[in-house]
Amino acid sequence: MQQSFDGYAGGFTAAQASVEDRAGFIFRTYVHLVGAIFAFVFLEAALFMTGIAQMVSETILGTGRFGWLAVLGGFIAVSWIADRWARSDAGQAMQYAGLGLYVVAEAVIFMPLLYIATLIDPSAIPTAGLVTLVLFGGLTGIVFLTRHDFSFLRGILGVAALGAFGVIICSALFGFTLGVLFSGAMVVLAGGYILYYTSNVLHHYRVDQHVAAALALFSSVALLFWYVLRIFLASRR
Repeated sequence: MQQSFDGYAGGFTAAQASVEDRAGFIFRTYVHLVGAIFAFVFLEAALFMTGIAQMVSETILGTGRFGWLAVLGGFIAVSWIADRWARSDAGQAMQYAGLGLYVVAEAVIFMPLLYIATLIDPSAIPTAGLVTLVLFGGLTGIVFLTRHDFSFLRGILGVAALGAFGVIICSALFGFTLGVLFSGAMVVLAGGYILYYTSNVLHHYRVDQHVAAALALFSSVALLFWYVLRIFLASRR
C-alpha cells in the first residue's frame, strides 16, 4: 500500500488512482477532518475553562468594529499561510503545521462568538453543532452518491465570497447589523463550498494531499457552524 501511495505522489489525482489508493486517500482525509474538529473542540474547551477565552473575547469586543476588522484581517492572513503550508510538498511536518495553525486560528476567531453564545443561550452551541453536522453529512452524501464534479462552482463561490467579505467590511466600517438573511445566505455559501471541496476530494486532489483536503473541508464546516450559530442566537434574542 505504501509503495503504491508513493507512486502517486508525483501528481496523480484521486480520480486517476486505483480503487485501493483512492479509498485510502478518502479515509485519511476524513480521519484528519474529524481530528481537526476534535482538536478545535478541545482547544475551545480548554480556553474557556482557563478563562482565557473570556479575557480575549472581552478585549476583542471592547475594541469595537475596527478592532474586529484587525482580527479578521489577521485571520485571513494566517489562513492563507496555513493553506500554503498544508499544500506544501516540503514534507508532512509542514503540512501538519499548516492544519494545526488553521485550527488554532479558527479557535481564536470563534472565541467572541462562543462567548456571546454562553451569555445568551449556551444550549445554542451544541444545537448549532448538531445542525452543522447533519447539513455537512447530507451535502457530503449528495456528492458521494452522485459522483458529480462540482468544480464548476469555483468561480461562483469566489465571487460570492468576495461580495460577502465586502458586505462584512462595510458593516464594520459603517456600523450596520448583518441580519438573519445575511446569515442564511452565508449558510448557502458554506454549503456550496462543502459540495465543491468534497467534489475535489473525489476528483481533483492528489492522493498525497489528504492534509490539505482535510483543511479545506474543515474551513467549510467552520464557516457553516459560524452562521448556523448566528441564526440560532438571533432567534433567541
